[in-house]
Amino acid sequence: MTDHSDYTVSIHYDRRLYRQDIAGSKAHAAMLSKQGIITQDDADRIIAGLGKVQDEIERGDFPWDPALEDLHMNIERRLTDLIGPAAGRLHTGRSRNDQIALDMRLYTREAIADAVAALRSVQGALAQLAERHADVVMPGYTHLQRAQPVLFAHHMLAYFEMFQRDIGRFTDCAARMDVLPLGSGALAGVPYPTDRHAVAASLGFGEISPNSMDAVADRDFLAEFHAAAAITMMHVSRLSEEIVIWSSREFDFVRLADEFTTGSSIMPQKRNPDFAEIARGKTGRVYGSLMGILTVLKGLPLTYNRDLQEDKEGFFDTVDTLLSTLRVFADMLPGMTLNTERVESLAGESYMLATDLADYLVGKGVPFREAHGVMRRLCQHCEAEGKSLADLQLDEYREFSSHFDDGVYAITAAASVAARDNPGGTAPNRVAEGLARARNILREAGAE
Repeated sequence: MTDHSDYTVSIHYDRRLYRQDIAGSKAHAAMLSKQGIITQDDADRIIAGLGKVQDEIERGDFPWDPALEDLHMNIERRLTDLIGPAAGRLHTGRSRNDQIALDMRLYTREAIADAVAALRSVQGALAQLAERHADVVMPGYTHLQRAQPVLFAHHMLAYFEMFQRDIGRFTDCAARMDVLPLGSGALAGVPYPTDRHAVAASLGFGEISPNSMDAVADRDFLAEFHAAAAITMMHVSRLSEEIVIWSSREFDFVRLADEFTTGSSIMPQKRNPDFAEIARGKTGRVYGSLMGILTVLKGLPLTYNRDLQEDKEGFFDTVDTLLSTLRVFADMLPGMTLNTERVESLAGESYMLATDLADYLVGKGVPFREAHGVMRRLCQHCEAEGKSLADLQLDEYREFSSHFDDGVYAITAAASVAARDNPGGTAPNRVAEGLARARNILREAGAE
């Protein structure tokens, strides 16, 4: 018969939690001695021994043993080797159930801080791009069809706002996760006079869990992190898609630095935006991890079930994928160059100004729906004649509406942008407000 003993082993991935596990154990030991549950001497030996264990792990000298299955038992066994029977007193008043719940919260707290810092770096890169090209007008799109002129900076700040919402989601997750589960025992609490508030303060938690059963079963914070990461990666993927499109010969809007493109094995002319494409692809990987944790949790009765062992690998992968992707973008965006001549020439293409011409007629007293119809017929006429709106003489304009006069020729891409002078619009002064807001956000976050 095949040996299946490794099926339940988690040490090959949960060893990643060693710092959190040791920090929790030190705080627990200190509390036990303070409460008189173990002696101060035993606590001192335990805490010193745990320090030696951490040193061994970080030097790569720790004797991991898969036969012990998980991180907790490996550390406890090594602690016993180092300090003797006192190590057995460390587990007084706790269970592996509340221990791993604590470890995952501590790890997630660090992951959230790292994700927010990485998002701030990407926001900083976007703000730099916006400032560098503050006056550049480009075509804005709907349905991937040229729609209306906008400032390039306005486009970049749209992504700044997306990532600001992502930071809000991670911050919300951190606030709800700020609860200490240790002291809940296996599920029902512990029969010792522990001081959970002291442990919470020692480990930096704002609250203790009010229900022991919920505390050991709860993985909502992981689902929330996955969800926040999935939405963030969706935003990154949208930016990736635009970079892929913009860097094509057909668009020729941007050029990425060489270190963020690759060539083709047979086509020497190619400069493929591989980093952006890989980021777009990795988004699906993060979505998969979100579905994985939701599926694990959906059928679990209270309280702890071994299914929860499956909460870690997908989570670690999501953290790694998210952070590496954000760090790539923080480094890639500053080196992206904009083909200003190209984007400004397209922004000034006459059909882009059709809405402005309709608004011009509205200013002459024409109802908008009627003005819209005039411009639709005028554009169809130009297409049939192979002309642009800029090619038309005034008498041709007037064939479609007597309200046209010489003012029609004052409508340009720059004028179109300037006209959008309402809060949140693309007018230069409004975009300057948006840039000031972005810089203020980064300054207050200490990201400048």
